[in-house]
Order: sequence, then structure tokens, then C-alpha cells
Amino acid sequence: MKVFQLSAEPRTNLGKKATKALRSEKKIPVVLNGGEVIELPYSGTLKAGEKLVEIGNGKGLITTDLVVTEEAVRKLVYTPEIFAIELDINGEKRMAVLKDLQFHPVKDTILHIDLLEVREDKPVVLQVPVKLEGHAEGVKAGGKLTLSMKKLRVKALYTAIPERLVVNVDKLGLGKTLSVGELHFDGLELVNAKNAVVCAVQLTRAARGAAAAAAAGK
Repeated sequence: MKVFQLSAEPRTNLGKKATKALRSEKKIPVVLNGGEVIELPYSGTLKAGEKLVEIGNGKGLITTDLVVTEEAVRKLVYTPEIFAIELDINGEKRMAVLKDLQFHPVKDTILHIDLLEVREDKPVVLQVPVKLEGHAEGVKAGGKLTLSMKKLRVKALYTAIPERLVVNVDKLGLGKTLSVGELHFDGLELVNAKNAVVCAVQLTRAARGAAAAAAAGK
């Protein structure tokens, strides 16, 4: 997976008024989630932008409020590719992945970004693009290859997650489907429903006609 360099600043002024002012400057509020679980009460010192979130059982998480520019995240958001994100927060480097985006319902501008902090020893779940390769047997017979799931949810260490999942369709026959449960990738766990159809070779009108003609000629 490629690494995207992103500079961010701690965000200390929260609330609707401050958020509106940020957006007028073409800046986007960001929350960095997924920090290390800590015991409560916490005796450490929170940095600028950090806040403590209780998660129960005497434990908590430290999340970080940040701000980035629209221009800085354009190539991160408006692309089908996935990235590991190297955050530079006032000189401090932290690794993250894109968790969620919120867009304006009319203008389609980015209103908010959620990032998930990642570590090399803790698996994460990411949506990874699917790429079909090969020439399906069913297509040779006149069928049409369709991709039903453009992305699959993958659980693995972020360092092991590929930029795309390559699926070979050479043996996919006419009228046949390929489901999630039939796929396997070393070091990766697919967490979509096993019976979900990834791709299929659909019968076309021409293929049905050819099959009917062949049956009639027997």
C-alpha cells in the first residue's frame, strides 16, 4: 500500500462557530481515532488537540482533533486508490488510514474526516479495490462479465494490505458466479459475507440463442 504524506495541525477551537470559520478558509476538521487504550484515571498530560474518551471498564482512549486543508487531502480522497497516511502533526509522525468521510449533501465538499491510527502489530479492516484479470470461459461463450463488488473488506496488518485484490476469472463459466467464500489471499482475511457475489458471467441474449440452436441441432 502506498504512503500518503499529510500535514495536520492540532485543533483546539471546537464548536459550530469555529467549524464554520474553518470551512470558510477551505480547511477540514479531522478526528484521529484508535489511539492506545489507557487505564483510568489518567495521570499523563494531554497534548494540544487531544481529549480523553471513556470506553468503559475503567479504560479510555485518547483521540486527537486536527485540521487539514482541502488541497492537502484532494489526492487522498478523490481517488479509487487506498493509502497508509503518514501524519505530520507539528513534527510528530503518526501512521493512520482513512476511516470515514462526510460530504456536504448539496455542494459535495468534504465536511469532516475520520482517521484511524494504525500500528504494525494490530490488524485493521479496510475496503480494498477489486481488479479482475483473465478471460473468462463464459465470455468466450458469449456471456458478459460483471463486477458486483468493486471493493472488499479486508482484515490484516496495514503493512500487509495490498493496493488492490486481483481476482482471476479464467475458469468462470457461462452463467456462473464467484463468491467471497471462494477467494483466498495469503495473510488477508475477507470479512464480507461468504455468499456475497463478487463477479459473474451473465447469459446474454446472443448466448441464449446460441445455446438453444446448439440444443436443437443435436
